[in-house]
Amino acid sequence: MHKDFLDIIDYRPQELLNLLDLAIRLKKEYAHGGNEPVLKGKVLAMIFQKPSLRTRVSFDMAMRHLGGDALYLSPNEIGLGQRESIADIARVLEGYVQGIMARVFAHEHVLELARWANIPVINGLSDYSHPCQALADALTIYENFGRIQGINVTYVGDGNNVAVSLMQICAKLGANFTIANPEGYDMPADAVQTAINVARESGAKLTFLRDPHEAVQFADVIYTDTWTSMGHEDEAKQREKVFPPYQVNDQLVSEAAPDVIVMHCLPAHRGQEITDSVADGPHSRLFPQAHNRLHAQKAVVYTLMKGD
Repeated sequence: MHKDFLDIIDYRPQELLNLLDLAIRLKKEYAHGGNEPVLKGKVLAMIFQKPSLRTRVSFDMAMRHLGGDALYLSPNEIGLGQRESIADIARVLEGYVQGIMARVFAHEHVLELARWANIPVINGLSDYSHPCQALADALTIYENFGRIQGINVTYVGDGNNVAVSLMQICAKLGANFTIANPEGYDMPADAVQTAINVARESGAKLTFLRDPHEAVQFADVIYTDTWTSMGHEDEAKQREKVFPPYQVNDQLVSEAAPDVIVMHCLPAHRGQEITDSVADGPHSRLFPQAHNRLHAQKAVVYTLMKGD
């Protein structure tokens, strides 16, 4: 088993399925009286360069549910790679805690933490990928359809870190992934090529389009995210001119499969990438999806930190 949870692409399909099975079991256990305190005496350090509601609360509660504890470290407390080198931070923390979760701007920072720390490191989000979100997304899709393989997942919007990890987990688990995004806002070419190679093994079909209306035909899942991710705020005005045709609204949803579900990793900028009528409508799974962050991440910390 891997020491770290850095990218979906690092994991074999069966390993991802094992994590999903564990998430489902832990979710059921918690609903029927609670989880065993298998992480009693263990602490997860949570390094935040970016603020977050879901990442912070879900990891904190995941550790509590499993009998452990979580320690929040704000941007000012560490200054990752500025006040102190990442290598030194990793080696200091490994003497205090049993795991590290990092939510960072630069993907290289979380890779470097993992390189130097002899304890598990979890990517809580980077500019390249968001594997914890993708695991929760797969759990949500499975709960709705009873399977992942063969499900048609369409992502509409910016080819960002969330899109990358969603594409990766679809490619690994045999879901068909389609993205519609404006020119100039594609996913990184290396991520796309790697996913194409993986999809050949799983039988997943990957499709890259510009037209969102074409993309949602036959979609079982429509997924969107903010037009402007953290770190790109200086592009917000330009993006607000480019992305309106990619809004997930009632018209777009009506063009998909009748039982389509709509997903969004949140926070949602209502009236931009998604309308209130969709976010709060019968197809929306925004809040069950957000709640599944807890259960998916519980499976990750259980697997990485439980030990023998």
